Amino acid sequence: MQPLRRWWHDTAGGLPATFWYLWAGLLINRAGAFAMLFLPLYLTEARGASAALAGTVVGAYGAGGAGGVLLGGVLADRWGRRATLLAAHLATAGLMVGLAFSRHLAAIAALAALVGVAHSMPSPAFVAAIVDVVPEHRRSRAFNLQFWAFNLGMAVASLLAGLLAEASFLALFLVDAAATLTAAVVIGWKVPETLTRARSTPLASEQRTARTGGARGPRRPGLHTALTDRTFLVFVGLTFVLAVLTTQTSTIMPLAMRADGLAPSAYGAVVALGGALIVLGQLFVPRLIDRHRKDVVLAMSTALLALGFGALAFAGTLPAYLAAAVVWTVGSMLAAPPNAQINADLAPPELRARYQSVFYLTFPAASFVAPALGGLSLQYLGDRHWLIVGALGLLAAVGHLLAGPPRERRVADLRHGQGQHLARTTAGAGAGAGGPG
Repeated sequence: MQPLRRWWHDTAGGLPATFWYLWAGLLINRAGAFAMLFLPLYLTEARGASAALAGTVVGAYGAGGAGGVLLGGVLADRWGRRATLLAAHLATAGLMVGLAFSRHLAAIAALAALVGVAHSMPSPAFVAAIVDVVPEHRRSRAFNLQFWAFNLGMAVASLLAGLLAEASFLALFLVDAAATLTAAVVIGWKVPETLTRARSTPLASEQRTARTGGARGPRRPGLHTALTDRTFLVFVGLTFVLAVLTTQTSTIMPLAMRADGLAPSAYGAVVALGGALIVLGQLFVPRLIDRHRKDVVLAMSTALLALGFGALAFAGTLPAYLAAAVVWTVGSMLAAPPNAQINADLAPPELRARYQSVFYLTFPAASFVAPALGGLSLQYLGDRHWLIVGALGLLAAVGHLLAGPPRERRVADLRHGQGQHLARTTAGAGAGAGGPG
């Protein structure tokens, strides 16, 4: 009993109630976000669209997602986390109802693009709110639980989507809308606004100048601050490589398995194994990584991804694909908490959501680059494609080891500067209170 209690404390202990309501909202949101999984099938079967047109509409959804991530980051820092989450969830619910009853393909395409915007808006706000309310020494476990909830929700969504699509496409969209509305109710009822409005200080201005290497000036901090932060952009670039590797599972691997003569059910088995491993094993990750430096964990996780996908150059049977999936899934599981934590460490408090939005752009970008270049690579290079993917991952692993120490020094300097500023502010307030009246 004692080991179980200790494991639970290491995994989920000491987290504030607001985090758990955010976590519940995320889980409900992901478990109900299944309609868009079947959008291509809906367009071709129920609306008579060609495969090319269906692909264009799905692409519009993806493009909307890229814009939604940036918009969500800006709004979460300006409006607040709660307001952005509520606006995004309510908008998504309304758009889903619109999709359920739309008949014209042009209207469906426009609504799909808007759903892409609304679906992506909450991501920066969710993470920024978690950083706002969770103490720094407990953020790793919070992000681990966030990743677990996301994947658990997606697993539930995949199961429900198939059942609902067979019964009724109308029900598919309406139940999705109802789940999204339920998440909005949980957030509106239980999640307070976590954004604190802080006045900019000279120290903050100096720190932003040091981060970006730019000239001093009156320009207000904004999205451009994240886009010109060199230390942060190196981290984002390494995360982009990780995203390109993980996206191979849903883009290029199905083509490789078909070329090896494997049935679609074999691909389903590989994907299901990865999801099952995350759902069952993710809660044990904090105890494995908490005592290690984040750059070392990320290097190890990226190397596992590289080895897993690189091994596909020699795979031709389902057992070989399943074995490789175990390796790269473990890599993904180890990478999730430190990735989110480093992003939180590098972001100034007043720009947390904007930094999150730039970070999250790596995933839609990878969803475009991986199939576009990977398809050509697989066509002309065959199994050597996987050797290139593996080599790219190993280079990124080395990159994490090289970028880690200067990144940690940067974070330490920022914390030291903020601590000094707080001490000066406190001392000044004390002197003012104790002076002559």
